[in-house]
Amino acid sequence: MTGLLDRMLAAHGGSDRWNELTSLSARVRGGGGLWALKNQDGVLDDVVTRVDLHRQFASTAPFGEPGVRSSVTADRVALETEAGVVLEERREPRRSFAGHDLATPWDRLQLAYFNGYAMWTYLTEPFSFTWPGTRVEELDPWQEDGHTWRRLKVRFPDGLAVHSKDNLYYVEESGLIRRHDYVSEVLGPDATPAAHYIDGHEEVQGIVVPTRRRIHPIGPDDYALKETLIVSIDLAEIKFT
Repeated sequence: MTGLLDRMLAAHGGSDRWNELTSLSARVRGGGGLWALKNQDGVLDDVVTRVDLHRQFASTAPFGEPGVRSSVTADRVALETEAGVVLEERREPRRSFAGHDLATPWDRLQLAYFNGYAMWTYLTEPFSFTWPGTRVEELDPWQEDGHTWRRLKVRFPDGLAVHSKDNLYYVEESGLIRRHDYVSEVLGPDATPAAHYIDGHEEVQGIVVPTRRRIHPIGPDDYALKETLIVSIDLAEIKFT
């Protein structure tokens, strides 16, 4: 680990407290232009997402219709009833995106997979950076809007479903994450790198959780094109178990 990662873990509540907990749930209100582009507008407008903290699992409900929830791991996605009866299922879901470009519509299983692994990634940061096989490296600082942010390069290991293995996190001096850069590989080879801005941090049961996320494309100068909103995510009713 780097000194920067140690600072980040402490700022978000510390590994000891994190390891006492098993799951996180939150009401999620989603927006942005991506969902209509993928013919899935409205599905994620107002849902509840639950993630496990120490294995990659996410579930969102209602998913598309009342009484249906998603179930997502790194190598499987399913839609099921509240009683756990499987309605649709796909193994190795990442393969289903082969040949896609930005305009390719998604089916519900593809939306569930994308949303599930993305929300797991967001809601377990920065503690997932200590996942076995993950590599971190501090890079030079970054200046933006009068702020100086330290930067941590994170390379996730095989076995985790993420947007892309290589990620760049921008961190204020306190240790809180303010920006996250990556490429959503499932969007196809023409996918634009994204700048994911993070704020609205709140302490919940001893863990600091961001409640507001806004994702924009990155321009050629590595600054975000904030007039274009790819995805918005707002959290409320956050609970740990």
